[in-house]
Amino acid sequence: MNYAISTTRNSGTNAVAGLQQTLLHAIVVAAFILMGAATAIAQTEALAAPGTTAVLGKKDGITIATTVQAPSTQQTPLQVICVFEYTEGDIFNSPPALPRSLNGLVHIDDVLKGMLTELRKSGRFEGRALETILITPPAGSIAAEKLLIIGLGDRKVFNPGLMTSVGRVEMREALRLGVSSYSHASDLKDAGIDSPTGTVAVNVIKGALNAYETEMFLKERSLSSFQPMVKITLLAGPAFFQTTAEAVKAFVGTLKSN
Repeated sequence: MNYAISTTRNSGTNAVAGLQQTLLHAIVVAAFILMGAATAIAQTEALAAPGTTAVLGKKDGITIATTVQAPSTQQTPLQVICVFEYTEGDIFNSPPALPRSLNGLVHIDDVLKGMLTELRKSGRFEGRALETILITPPAGSIAAEKLLIIGLGDRKVFNPGLMTSVGRVEMREALRLGVSSYSHASDLKDAGIDSPTGTVAVNVIKGALNAYETEMFLKERSLSSFQPMVKITLLAGPAFFQTTAEAVKAFVGTLKSN
């Protein structure tokens, strides 16, 4: 009898202990779920709002800034965008391309009534690496006075190092056009390329400043003349604004400001 009573009591004790462990496990799981939800909410709240702008530094008299803005609505004398060689539906296939609501290339195509797609699909602009074409947008379409499109070549072999050359090309084109400021949109995420945001942004600025310094070298020797550049603005989506700002600010901080 004593043995039977002892066994019953042990069983009851084990049952209570098991219930406590189950409850504790449930509490821990719930805590992790709540923590994840809180993190997701915080990340959502941290997204930069459209129009958010930050000045990242100054070099050679050029102010470098970044802003959350679509290339179709950016007020600027010259808007630069980048595209890869055409593949069917590339900028519209989401994923990997960004959704239409966040896709700057799609916005450009929409306001130009499909002309960006037509140029690329027809082969009139192939988008080979560093190929360029300049467009004067119709009144009431995009906000920029001029649109410079720079090719990035085959998306399958894209290397972020190419963006240094893109920066050089766009600066030289901007100086040739006589503008004192321009905006740049790499549009890699729009096209479905999972690129390193900070590295790409730094490379663009690195190339642009390199080209400008070369032009100043020539100008000092009466071999070039141009209107000074006063501002470069990097356009970034809400999710990439902070990364762009931090990377470029750190890079410019390593340079001698003047």
